Amino acid sequence: MIIYGVAILAFCYVIGQLFGEFLGKIIGVDANVGGVGFAMLLLILLSDWFNKKDYLDRNTENGIMFWNQMYIPIVVAMSATQNVRVAVSSGFIAVLAGLVPIVICAITIPLLAKLSKNTQLD
Repeated sequence: MIIYGVAILAFCYVIGQLFGEFLGKIIGVDANVGGVGFAMLLLILLSDWFNKKDYLDRNTENGIMFWNQMYIPIVVAMSATQNVRVAVSSGFIAVLAGLVPIVICAITIPLLAKLSKNTQLD
């Protein structure tokens, strides 16, 4: 069952990577800009379209779901490692651009938790 989703996933990955490279060239960056994200969006859209058209059997759906669950953590972790490496070697502004959102999130999450009605964790 797992192998059925591989062709759809591979197609989405290749198209996403090509689109990310193309977008990088358009904006003048020598990097893939959002290829993994575009691939995941395309996979979601194609899966939904196939389900609506009733083209997928149960085995193919299970294969796509399996690869979805494997694909996200592995590829995103690889991309994150490359992005950190590039940011550190690019200079202080790139590192600062990564640290500022982290600090903002670290400050706002406790504030949002206090504002939330469901703050009791028993």
